[in-house]
Amino acid sequence: MTYRFTAIIIQEGKWYVARCVELGVVSQGKTVEEVQKNLQEAVELYLEDQPKTKQYLPQKAPLVTTLELKNV
Repeated sequence: MTYRFTAIIIQEGKWYVARCVELGVVSQGKTVEEVQKNLQEAVELYLEDQPKTKQYLPQKAPLVTTLELKNV
């Protein structure tokens, strides 16, 4: 079975930090490619450790949007 998750990647100093929105799994890497690979491995390990019922997986994709603030 194939699962599709949302990954958000931000740069913090010299590192990139990636977070799987649906599962809360986080990883880091020195490049975007490295952090993507590391996050995929972390999510795979997370899923291996979960019950086989898969009830913890989200039923709908998250809504990703932006927020604009002026003069903060």
